Amino acid sequence: MSVMELKQIQASAGAIFDNQGVVLGFGSDDQALAAIDNGVAIGDRSGWGLLKITGADRLRYLHNQSTNDFEKLKPGQGCDTVFVTSTARTLDLATAYVTEDSVLVLVSPHRQSQLMAWLDRFIFPFDKVELTDISENTAIFSVLGQQSTNLLSNLTSETILLTDAADNQLVTIAGVAVRVAQGSGLATPGYTLIMDLQAAGTVWSKLIAEGVVPFGDRLWESLRIQQGRPTPDRELTEDYNPLEAGLWQTISFEKGCYIGQETIARLNTYKGVKQKLWGIKLDRAVEPQTPITLEDSKIGVLTSYTDTPTGSFGLGYIRTKAGGVGLQVKVGEARGELISVPFLCHKQ
Repeated sequence: MSVMELKQIQASAGAIFDNQGVVLGFGSDDQALAAIDNGVAIGDRSGWGLLKITGADRLRYLHNQSTNDFEKLKPGQGCDTVFVTSTARTLDLATAYVTEDSVLVLVSPHRQSQLMAWLDRFIFPFDKVELTDISENTAIFSVLGQQSTNLLSNLTSETILLTDAADNQLVTIAGVAVRVAQGSGLATPGYTLIMDLQAAGTVWSKLIAEGVVPFGDRLWESLRIQQGRPTPDRELTEDYNPLEAGLWQTISFEKGCYIGQETIARLNTYKGVKQKLWGIKLDRAVEPQTPITLEDSKIGVLTSYTDTPTGSFGLGYIRTKAGGVGLQVKVGEARGELISVPFLCHKQ
């Protein structure tokens, strides 16, 4: 089954595509939200990038190029990690899956070429490391929902033994080899499925036949804003570092030197996080990049906005000294209140 057949299957179910072939939605967002709460929903993340890193030095190499501790990881484990510049400015939030012979690194849409070029700069002649962009040959699905574990257990004869975030294993679903990984990419319980693109339509069809509700990129974008997952060109830019972005869980403060380590260690030691990313409950729609003010003084900027079933919501960076949860602010003409979101962690 080809990628075109996957698109045809999705189109026959009412999928709406953008001009790059990304599924925007199926006209069933309400049903998908209900399925996340009580069943299972599925989103196609094949537009994201997937890098394959091989060679005997692959773990040491990634250990030295990103924020998390790779040298402690064994095959079948994984982690979220952040690629940063030498001054700890954020390039991307990624999820790494360690296999027996490689590390698969899931990166944000349209980021794989930039990261490939950036990572290649740090491979030296004696390093046993090889980078491959396998994005175009791979399909990536996210299954979300309280019943996702039961669903996958019923679809494969293998016992799924995944406990920690980014734990992963190969299973067979509908005759297709699928790498199943713990974690949906959001704070919602679920799994990430990685498979050969040519077989993706078979797996998608099997899941839909089991009553899984499909959703598109528009709902994913709304959920990631509501849950606080930062994304490139919005919350992850060279204006911000991972501590400001609330990505403490992706950073090891015990490991040795890596690119950007000195800056991150100094910010942590001297409590130097000057701004933080918060969820903002709003009373009306607001355009991203609108200044956030307190008593007519600018204290931050709105980075993302979404409509939700319960009202308007956004993400924004706020000066640490201005306050935190419960702070009442203005965002343009809108009134807002800072709230905690489940994807983010603030330790200062």
